[in-house]
Amino acid sequence: MLSSFNSLVPIFTLIALGFILRKSGLIKNDQWRGVELICFWLLFPALLITTLVNAELSVGELAPFAMALFAMIVAMTLIVWLARKPLSNMWNVKGPAFTTIFQTSTRWHGFIAFAIVDDLFGAKGLAILAIAFIVIVPYINVVNIMVLATYAGKEKASFKKVAVTIIKNPLIIGITIGIILKLSNFELPEPIFTTLELLGRGALGISLLALGAGISWIALKKSGKEVIFASIMRLIVTPVFAVGFGLAFGVSGDIFIILIIAASVPTAVNGYILARTMGGDAELYAATSSAQVIISFFSLPLIIWLATKFIT
Repeated sequence: MLSSFNSLVPIFTLIALGFILRKSGLIKNDQWRGVELICFWLLFPALLITTLVNAELSVGELAPFAMALFAMIVAMTLIVWLARKPLSNMWNVKGPAFTTIFQTSTRWHGFIAFAIVDDLFGAKGLAILAIAFIVIVPYINVVNIMVLATYAGKEKASFKKVAVTIIKNPLIIGITIGIILKLSNFELPEPIFTTLELLGRGALGISLLALGAGISWIALKKSGKEVIFASIMRLIVTPVFAVGFGLAFGVSGDIFIILIIAASVPTAVNGYILARTMGGDAELYAATSSAQVIISFFSLPLIIWLATKFIT
Protein backbone atom coordinates (compact mmCIF):
# COMPACT_ATOMS: atom_id res chain seq x y z
CA MET A 1 0.00 0.00 0.00
CA LEU A 2 2.93 2.32 0.73
CA SER A 3 4.08 2.20 -2.92
CA SER A 4 0.56 3.07 -4.10
CA PHE A 5 0.46 5.97 -1.65
CA ASN A 6 3.91 7.18 -2.68
CA SER A 7 2.92 7.21 -6.35
CA LEU A 8 -0.01 9.50 -5.51
CA VAL A 9 1.92 11.94 -3.31
CA PRO A 10 3.27 14.05 -6.23
CA ILE A 11 -0.20 14.20 -7.77
CA PHE A 12 -1.91 15.44 -4.63
CA THR A 13 1.03 17.72 -3.86
CA LEU A 14 0.34 19.53 -7.14
CA ILE A 15 -3.37 19.71 -6.30
CA ALA A 16 -2.51 21.19 -2.89
CA LEU A 17 -0.09 23.63 -4.52
CA GLY A 18 -2.83 24.82 -6.86
CA PHE A 19 -5.10 25.45 -3.88
CA ILE A 20 -2.34 27.37 -2.06
CA LEU A 21 -1.60 29.48 -5.14
CA ARG A 22 -5.25 30.50 -5.43
CA LYS A 23 -5.65 31.23 -1.72
CA SER A 24 -2.43 33.25 -1.68
CA GLY A 25 -3.78 35.56 -4.39
CA LEU A 26 -0.64 35.14 -6.48
CA ILE A 27 -2.88 33.91 -9.27
CA LYS A 28 -6.34 35.47 -9.14
CA ASN A 29 -9.50 33.36 -9.10
CA ASP A 30 -10.71 34.47 -12.53
CA GLN A 31 -7.33 33.66 -14.10
CA TRP A 32 -7.62 29.97 -13.19
CA ARG A 33 -10.55 29.64 -15.59
CA GLY A 34 -8.16 30.45 -18.43
CA VAL A 35 -5.75 27.78 -17.20
CA GLU A 36 -8.57 25.21 -17.17
CA LEU A 37 -9.60 26.14 -20.71
CA ILE A 38 -6.02 25.81 -22.02
CA CYS A 39 -5.79 22.32 -20.50
CA PHE A 40 -9.19 21.26 -21.80
CA TRP A 41 -8.98 22.70 -25.30
CA LEU A 42 -5.29 22.38 -26.10
CA LEU A 43 -3.01 20.41 -23.77
CA PHE A 44 -5.07 17.26 -23.20
CA PRO A 45 -6.15 16.82 -26.84
CA ALA A 46 -2.46 17.03 -27.76
CA LEU A 47 -1.61 14.42 -25.13
CA LEU A 48 -4.35 12.09 -26.39
CA ILE A 49 -3.18 12.43 -30.00
CA THR A 50 0.46 11.62 -29.26
CA THR A 51 -0.47 8.83 -26.84
CA LEU A 52 -2.68 7.07 -29.39
CA VAL A 53 -0.21 7.55 -32.25
CA ASN A 54 2.58 5.97 -30.18
CA ALA A 55 0.38 3.16 -28.82
CA GLU A 56 1.23 -0.46 -29.56
CA LEU A 57 -1.96 -2.26 -28.59
CA SER A 58 -4.15 -4.96 -30.08
CA VAL A 59 -7.92 -4.75 -30.39
CA GLY A 60 -8.30 -8.20 -28.87
CA GLU A 61 -6.32 -7.19 -25.80
CA LEU A 62 -8.46 -4.11 -25.15
CA ALA A 63 -11.94 -5.40 -26.06
CA PRO A 64 -12.64 -6.86 -22.57
CA PHE A 65 -11.39 -3.62 -20.97
CA ALA A 66 -13.68 -1.50 -23.16
CA MET A 67 -16.70 -3.76 -22.56
CA ALA A 68 -16.16 -3.80 -18.79
CA LEU A 69 -15.87 -0.01 -18.73
CA PHE A 70 -19.02 0.50 -20.77
CA ALA A 71 -21.03 -1.99 -18.72
CA MET A 72 -19.82 -0.32 -15.52
CA ILE A 73 -20.78 3.21 -16.56
CA VAL A 74 -24.18 2.15 -17.95
CA ALA A 75 -24.94 0.31 -14.70
CA MET A 76 -23.97 3.35 -12.65
CA THR A 77 -26.12 5.74 -14.65
CA LEU A 78 -29.11 3.41 -14.30
CA ILE A 79 -28.68 2.98 -10.54
CA VAL A 80 -28.32 6.70 -9.85
CA TRP A 81 -31.29 7.48 -12.10
CA LEU A 82 -33.40 4.90 -10.24
CA ALA A 83 -32.40 6.56 -6.95
CA ARG A 84 -34.15 9.81 -7.95
CA LYS A 85 -37.51 9.06 -6.35
CA PRO A 86 -36.09 7.57 -3.12
CA LEU A 87 -33.82 10.62 -2.76
CA SER A 88 -36.80 12.91 -3.33
CA ASN A 89 -38.93 11.07 -0.77
CA MET A 90 -36.26 10.73 1.92
CA TRP A 91 -34.30 13.98 1.60
CA ASN A 92 -36.61 16.16 -0.52
CA VAL A 93 -33.99 16.31 -3.28
CA LYS A 94 -35.35 18.55 -6.04
CA GLY A 95 -34.60 18.34 -9.77
CA PRO A 96 -31.55 20.66 -9.91
CA ALA A 97 -29.92 18.95 -6.93
CA PHE A 98 -30.61 15.52 -8.40
CA THR A 99 -28.91 16.46 -11.67
CA THR A 100 -25.79 17.39 -9.69
CA ILE A 101 -25.92 14.14 -7.73
CA PHE A 102 -26.23 12.32 -11.05
CA GLN A 103 -23.32 14.18 -12.64
CA THR A 104 -20.97 13.86 -9.67
CA SER A 105 -21.78 10.16 -9.30
CA THR A 106 -21.21 9.25 -12.95
CA ARG A 107 -18.60 11.66 -14.34
CA TRP A 108 -14.91 10.82 -13.91
CA HIS A 109 -11.79 12.98 -13.68
CA GLY A 110 -9.80 11.48 -16.53
CA PHE A 111 -6.95 13.94 -15.98
CA ILE A 112 -6.23 12.53 -12.50
CA ALA A 113 -6.45 9.01 -13.92
CA PHE A 114 -3.93 9.98 -16.62
CA ALA A 115 -1.48 11.31 -14.03
CA ILE A 116 -1.73 8.17 -11.88
CA VAL A 117 -1.46 5.73 -14.79
CA ASP A 118 1.46 7.67 -16.27
CA ASP A 119 3.34 7.35 -12.98
CA LEU A 120 2.53 3.65 -12.50
CA PHE A 121 2.59 2.25 -16.05
CA GLY A 122 4.11 4.82 -18.39
CA ALA A 123 3.29 5.21 -22.08
CA LYS A 124 1.61 1.83 -22.55
CA GLY A 125 -0.67 2.48 -19.61
CA LEU A 126 -1.63 5.88 -21.03
CA ALA A 127 -2.52 4.25 -24.34
CA ILE A 128 -4.80 1.80 -22.55
CA LEU A 129 -6.42 4.60 -20.55
CA ALA A 130 -7.04 6.57 -23.73
CA ILE A 131 -9.50 3.83 -24.66
CA ALA A 132 -11.44 4.75 -21.53
CA PHE A 133 -11.92 8.25 -22.93
CA ILE A 134 -13.32 6.75 -26.12
CA VAL A 135 -15.74 4.56 -24.18
CA ILE A 136 -16.81 6.92 -21.39
CA VAL A 137 -16.75 10.52 -22.66
CA PRO A 138 -19.41 10.36 -25.44
CA TYR A 139 -21.88 8.28 -23.42
CA ILE A 140 -21.48 10.27 -20.20
CA ASN A 141 -21.91 13.60 -21.97
CA VAL A 142 -25.07 12.49 -23.74
CA VAL A 143 -26.66 11.00 -20.60
CA ASN A 144 -25.80 13.92 -18.33
CA ILE A 145 -27.07 16.51 -20.80
CA MET A 146 -30.33 14.58 -21.13
CA VAL A 147 -30.72 14.31 -17.33
CA LEU A 148 -30.10 18.05 -16.94
CA ALA A 149 -32.56 18.84 -19.71
CA THR A 150 -35.21 16.60 -18.14
CA TYR A 151 -34.91 17.44 -14.43
CA ALA A 152 -33.22 20.85 -14.16
CA GLY A 153 -35.79 22.47 -16.41
CA LYS A 154 -33.79 25.55 -17.40
CA GLU A 155 -32.69 24.60 -20.89
CA LYS A 156 -34.09 21.83 -23.07
CA ALA A 157 -31.61 19.79 -25.07
CA SER A 158 -32.50 18.80 -28.60
CA PHE A 159 -30.81 15.96 -30.46
CA LYS A 160 -28.90 18.59 -32.45
CA LYS A 161 -27.63 20.30 -29.29
CA VAL A 162 -26.44 17.01 -27.78
CA ALA A 163 -24.74 15.99 -31.04
CA VAL A 164 -23.00 19.35 -31.40
CA THR A 165 -21.81 19.20 -27.76
CA ILE A 166 -20.23 15.79 -28.38
CA ILE A 167 -18.67 16.72 -31.71
CA LYS A 168 -17.19 19.95 -30.32
CA ASN A 169 -15.72 18.23 -27.25
CA PRO A 170 -11.93 18.72 -27.60
CA LEU A 171 -11.21 15.36 -25.97
CA ILE A 172 -13.35 13.61 -28.59
CA ILE A 173 -11.58 15.61 -31.30
CA GLY A 174 -8.16 14.61 -29.95
CA ILE A 175 -9.16 10.94 -29.71
CA THR A 176 -10.58 10.96 -33.24
CA ILE A 177 -7.45 12.53 -34.72
CA GLY A 178 -5.22 10.10 -32.83
CA ILE A 179 -7.17 7.04 -34.00
CA ILE A 180 -7.26 8.22 -37.62
CA LEU A 181 -3.50 8.85 -37.62
CA LYS A 182 -2.85 5.46 -36.00
CA LEU A 183 -5.07 3.45 -38.31
CA SER A 184 -3.92 5.23 -41.46
CA ASN A 185 -0.23 4.99 -40.50
CA PHE A 186 0.07 8.62 -41.55
CA GLU A 187 3.13 10.24 -40.03
CA LEU A 188 2.82 13.85 -38.98
CA PRO A 189 5.73 16.10 -39.94
CA GLU A 190 8.32 16.06 -37.18
CA PRO A 191 7.89 19.74 -36.16
CA ILE A 192 4.12 19.26 -35.75
CA PHE A 193 4.44 16.04 -33.76
CA THR A 194 7.13 17.56 -31.52
CA THR A 195 4.88 20.56 -30.90
CA LEU A 196 2.06 18.23 -29.86
CA GLU A 197 4.40 16.31 -27.56
CA LEU A 198 5.54 19.54 -25.89
CA LEU A 199 1.94 20.57 -25.34
CA GLY A 200 1.05 17.15 -23.98
CA ARG A 201 3.89 17.21 -21.45
CA GLY A 202 2.33 20.22 -19.78
CA ALA A 203 -1.16 18.74 -19.56
CA LEU A 204 -0.94 16.68 -16.39
CA GLY A 205 0.91 19.11 -14.14
CA ILE A 206 -1.05 22.19 -15.13
CA SER A 207 -4.43 20.44 -14.95
CA LEU A 208 -3.66 19.21 -11.41
CA LEU A 209 -2.75 22.75 -10.32
CA ALA A 210 -6.04 24.01 -11.79
CA LEU A 211 -7.93 21.23 -10.03
CA GLY A 212 -6.48 22.28 -6.68
CA ALA A 213 -7.35 25.90 -7.35
CA GLY A 214 -10.97 24.85 -7.81
CA ILE A 215 -11.34 23.31 -4.35
CA SER A 216 -13.88 25.35 -2.38
CA TRP A 217 -13.90 25.29 1.44
CA ILE A 218 -16.97 27.54 1.47
CA ALA A 219 -18.91 25.06 -0.64
CA LEU A 220 -17.70 22.19 1.55
CA LYS A 221 -19.02 23.88 4.69
CA LYS A 222 -22.50 23.94 3.13
CA SER A 223 -22.36 20.30 2.06
CA GLY A 224 -24.74 17.67 3.36
CA LYS A 225 -26.22 14.27 2.71
CA GLU A 226 -26.25 14.76 -1.07
CA VAL A 227 -22.46 15.18 -1.10
CA ILE A 228 -22.02 12.03 0.97
CA PHE A 229 -24.33 10.02 -1.28
CA ALA A 230 -22.65 11.13 -4.52
CA SER A 231 -19.17 10.54 -3.06
CA ILE A 232 -20.07 7.02 -1.99
CA MET A 233 -21.48 6.28 -5.44
CA ARG A 234 -18.45 7.71 -7.23
CA LEU A 235 -15.60 6.56 -4.97
CA ILE A 236 -16.88 3.25 -3.57
CA VAL A 237 -19.77 1.81 -5.58
CA THR A 238 -18.22 2.50 -9.00
CA PRO A 239 -14.93 0.68 -8.18
CA VAL A 240 -16.94 -2.28 -6.86
CA PHE A 241 -18.83 -2.41 -10.16
CA ALA A 242 -15.52 -2.17 -12.02
CA VAL A 243 -14.20 -5.21 -10.17
CA GLY A 244 -17.35 -7.19 -10.96
CA PHE A 245 -17.50 -6.33 -14.64
CA GLY A 246 -13.72 -6.64 -14.98
CA LEU A 247 -13.90 -10.22 -13.73
CA ALA A 248 -16.99 -10.94 -15.83
CA PHE A 249 -15.24 -9.84 -19.03
CA GLY A 250 -11.90 -11.43 -18.20
CA VAL A 251 -9.82 -8.29 -17.64
CA SER A 252 -6.55 -9.10 -15.91
CA GLY A 253 -3.05 -7.88 -15.06
CA ASP A 254 -2.10 -4.23 -15.41
CA ILE A 255 -5.21 -3.56 -17.51
CA PHE A 256 -7.37 -4.62 -14.57
CA ILE A 257 -5.59 -2.12 -12.30
CA ILE A 258 -6.04 0.63 -14.90
CA LEU A 259 -9.75 -0.24 -15.06
CA ILE A 260 -10.00 0.17 -11.28
CA ILE A 261 -8.12 3.47 -11.37
CA ALA A 262 -10.50 4.83 -14.03
CA ALA A 263 -13.42 3.82 -11.81
CA SER A 264 -11.98 5.27 -8.59
CA VAL A 265 -11.01 8.85 -9.47
CA PRO A 266 -13.23 11.73 -8.31
CA THR A 267 -15.80 13.45 -10.49
CA ALA A 268 -14.89 15.76 -13.36
CA VAL A 269 -14.72 19.48 -12.68
CA ASN A 270 -16.14 20.51 -16.08
CA GLY A 271 -19.60 19.32 -15.06
CA TYR A 272 -19.83 22.45 -12.90
CA ILE A 273 -20.09 24.64 -15.99
CA LEU A 274 -22.80 22.41 -17.43
CA ALA A 275 -24.72 22.57 -14.15
CA ARG A 276 -24.52 26.35 -14.08
CA THR A 277 -25.54 26.66 -17.73
CA MET A 278 -28.46 24.23 -17.74
CA GLY A 279 -30.01 24.94 -14.34
CA GLY A 280 -28.36 22.33 -12.14
CA ASP A 281 -27.23 22.99 -8.58
CA ALA A 282 -23.78 24.48 -9.24
CA GLU A 283 -22.97 25.14 -5.56
CA LEU A 284 -23.69 21.53 -4.70
CA TYR A 285 -21.46 20.49 -7.61
CA ALA A 286 -18.57 22.60 -6.25
CA ALA A 287 -19.02 21.10 -2.78
CA THR A 288 -19.19 17.52 -4.06
CA SER A 289 -16.23 17.78 -6.42
CA SER A 290 -14.12 19.37 -3.67
CA ALA A 291 -15.11 16.68 -1.18
CA GLN A 292 -14.34 13.87 -3.62
CA VAL A 293 -10.87 15.22 -4.42
CA ILE A 294 -10.01 15.34 -0.71
CA ILE A 295 -11.50 11.90 0.05
CA SER A 296 -9.73 10.34 -2.94
CA PHE A 297 -6.36 11.21 -1.39
CA PHE A 298 -7.12 8.41 1.08
CA SER A 299 -9.41 6.15 -0.96
CA LEU A 300 -7.33 5.92 -4.15
CA PRO A 301 -4.13 4.41 -2.66
CA LEU A 302 -6.21 1.88 -0.72
CA ILE A 303 -8.21 0.85 -3.80
CA ILE A 304 -5.12 0.64 -6.03
CA TRP A 305 -3.34 -1.46 -3.38
CA LEU A 306 -6.34 -3.81 -3.11
CA ALA A 307 -6.51 -4.12 -6.91
CA THR A 308 -2.79 -4.97 -7.02
CA LYS A 309 -3.19 -7.61 -4.30
CA PHE A 310 -6.25 -9.00 -6.05
CA ILE A 311 -4.38 -9.93 -9.25
CA THR A 312 -1.23 -11.29 -7.56
